[in-house]
Parts: sequence; structure tokens; C-alpha cells
Amino acid sequence: MNIASLISGGVDSSVVVHLLKEAGYDPTLFYIKIGMDDDELLHCSSEEDIEMASLIAHKYGCKFEIVDLHQDYWDNVVAYTIDKVRKGFTPNPDVMCNKLIKFGVFEQKTGKYFDKTATGHYATTIEQEGKTYLGTAKDPVKDQTDFLAQISHLQVSKLMFPIGHLMKSEVRKIAEIANLPSAKRNDSQGICFLGKVNYNDFIRRYLGEKEGPIVELETGKILGKHKGYWFHTVGQRKGLGLSGGPWYVIRKDIDANIVWASKGYDVEAAYGNAFSMKDFHFITENPWHEAENVKITFKIRHTPEFTRGTILKTPEGYRIVSSEMLQGIAPGQFGVVYDIDQKICIGSGEIISA
Repeated sequence: MNIASLISGGVDSSVVVHLLKEAGYDPTLFYIKIGMDDDELLHCSSEEDIEMASLIAHKYGCKFEIVDLHQDYWDNVVAYTIDKVRKGFTPNPDVMCNKLIKFGVFEQKTGKYFDKTATGHYATTIEQEGKTYLGTAKDPVKDQTDFLAQISHLQVSKLMFPIGHLMKSEVRKIAEIANLPSAKRNDSQGICFLGKVNYNDFIRRYLGEKEGPIVELETGKILGKHKGYWFHTVGQRKGLGLSGGPWYVIRKDIDANIVWASKGYDVEAAYGNAFSMKDFHFITENPWHEAENVKITFKIRHTPEFTRGTILKTPEGYRIVSSEMLQGIAPGQFGVVYDIDQKICIGSGEIISA
């Protein structure tokens, strides 16, 4: 089998190469370069990553190529992020990065010449009745299916996730035993296309600053000032610069440039138990058809925990009613839906209202 393996220079993708070689495969390694060398802010320091990836390729005798997709990132993921933030939404660039770049542009330009593409994502694939489904990982803390929830059935059927059945600690152990140069590297904390770039610096570059009031939702009292609603997201607690908190962002008035906040850990306005989604995307198939209170599990942010609820079809798309109150339901984020057993990721839709 002819396998393309995406390598970042981190421990996860390095262990993928090790496992593929142990299984008798000879993968070709690809490093996707997304930083802009001539842009000080958007320059992602890739030299160390590329050097680490090269060492892995040399260690296992694999072909190694660098694929420059920074313009594709800009045209697709970065432009999407700026547009959503400008409109007051909370985007998820990682979701679009996987859908449009890693398994989109890369597949169209390079991956199409290979039978399978292997990655270091914490996820699995499940085969049932001749169909391939996106399955959750063994490690609930590292599970990344929420970031993969917009990929297509064609994409998931071509993917391999060699570390999806392992805990992170097991991956580290394999790397140490195999004496991989990336064994002790820290995990990357940067979002997909920005790497180590500060998110607020990035937003400031393209949307600037526009001072406005932070107003207490219950009283209308002006609590302080912000530098632009686009720096804040619904559910946010840190970064408001207010004393005597905790203060939470409850909602934003885009036209008036007002950020509304409420005080307290259990403030009622910060919670909701239902939300609507548009453009719901099924990865493999629609298991509900005319859904009417189907029991599911779901996530609205990247956490190890799943929440139980029910989903129903609406004229706009789908609506989820949660079994428990949810804090910080942010329009623009994705509601990611799983089966009741938390094994299969069914798909996702963009949250439009809580």
C-alpha cells in the first residue's frame, strides 16, 4: 500500500511513522508549510519542525517533501477566520484547516497519488456494513474528532489514524523506547494556521481597535472599556480587565460595539440548555432522516467530556436540547454530534443561536 504520512515534527506524527514502518509500510513523509516567510507576524517558526521531521525521515529511510500551502491557508482558513470575527462570531480555524487544507488542498495536489494518508490525529475509523465512520480515540483528553467533524466520507475513508487506539502516555513511551528525536518535545498549543502567533495580535492586524463600553447586563452600568468586540467571545471570563469578578461575556452588540457582561460563577444569563445549528454536515450518512428528539451526545467546545441531549430537525437545520445547562454557547462555533455511545462522530453544524 502506498501511504502519505503527514509529519509536523512533533511526537505524535513521529510515532505514526515508527508504527507504519513496524507494520511493514514505507510511507512518504510530507511537512505542510503554512507560515509566511516574508511576514513578521504570520511567520511560523518552521525551521525546528522541519529539522525534526527530516531526522525522522532519515532515521527510517523515508522520502521527505515539504509542501508549501501558505497561500491556500490564507485564501481559505485565514480569510474565513477574519470574516467570522468581524461579524461577531467565534470561528474554529482548526476545523476548517482539516477540512479544506490537510485533507482538502493537500489531497487534491498530492494525496491523490497515494492509497492512504496517515496522520497523528487522535481519532479512529470504524468500518460497518461497507461504510467508514469517524470514530473517537481511546484517549478522551486528546480525542480530536471535534476538529475533524467537517470532513467528508471520502476523506475519512482514505485516512489512517495509527495512534488513535493509544493513550498519549503510550505514544510518549513508544517514542522514548524507539529513541525518537521528538520524544520529549512539548505539544503545540497554537491554533492550526497561526502556530505560535498571538491570536489578539493577529486580529488587531486585520481589524484594528475600536474602543467601546463593557456593560453589566442586569443593570446597564458601564463597567469599563474594551478595544473592539472582536477581541471577545461569548462565555469568555479572562481578559476583560475588570476587577471584583469573575465576569463573563454574555453577548455582543455588533452595531453598537458593546460587550455585555455578568458577574458570578453561576450567573443565569451565562447558561443555556439548547442551541440551533445551520448547514449541518454529515460525515458518512444521515442516521436520523426526519429527526424527532433522537438521543445523542455532543460537544460545543474541545473538552474530554460529552454531554447528553436530543436532536430535532428544524426548518433552519437542527436544534439540540441538552440534558444539562451549558455555559458559553458561542455562535460561530461548531456543535459536534456523536452517537449515544460516544463512539462515532456523526457530523457537525455551525451554531447560530442559543
